[in-house]
Amino acid sequence: MLSGMKVTRAKHKRAHLGDHRWDGVEVLEYKSEGSAPFRDVTRQVLFADPELAAQWRYFEVAPGGHTTLERHRHVHAVMVIRGRGRCLVGEEVHDLHLHDLVSIPPLTWHQFRAADDEPLGFLCLVNSERDRPQLPTEEDLLELRRNPHVAAFIRTGEAGTAG
Repeated sequence: MLSGMKVTRAKHKRAHLGDHRWDGVEVLEYKSEGSAPFRDVTRQVLFADPELAAQWRYFEVAPGGHTTLERHRHVHAVMVIRGRGRCLVGEEVHDLHLHDLVSIPPLTWHQFRAADDEPLGFLCLVNSERDRPQLPTEEDLLELRRNPHVAAFIRTGEAGTAG
């Protein structure tokens, strides 16, 4: 809790506590340790009500960190709300700034990276019921790396590390 701030639990409201944290919302590991390659990422599930068809999450990538290179059948809708960074969507690498919107189509390789000097925080809207992410095979990586911009961008090292 922030110093001197009294937080009360309301049934329908969760107060913003500062620094992109909310009352009653747990800061979780991005993925289970060793499940996929990533570096310095946290996840918060903001809304996951069974009555909603969607889940709304906040991800934060620490400076120099990155999410997993992955794809899946479900769509992602992303809005940057903190810092800056870059993202891969298919074969395109984009700079990301505050309030930028990113649409991730089905079965499209994607990855997010924070700038080296500040975090990248983004809201992510997905279907509540969705498939599991697919990691790239060696063949997929060879194909992705044919594009020099993609090859320079992607990180595929050991889980929890860069590489």
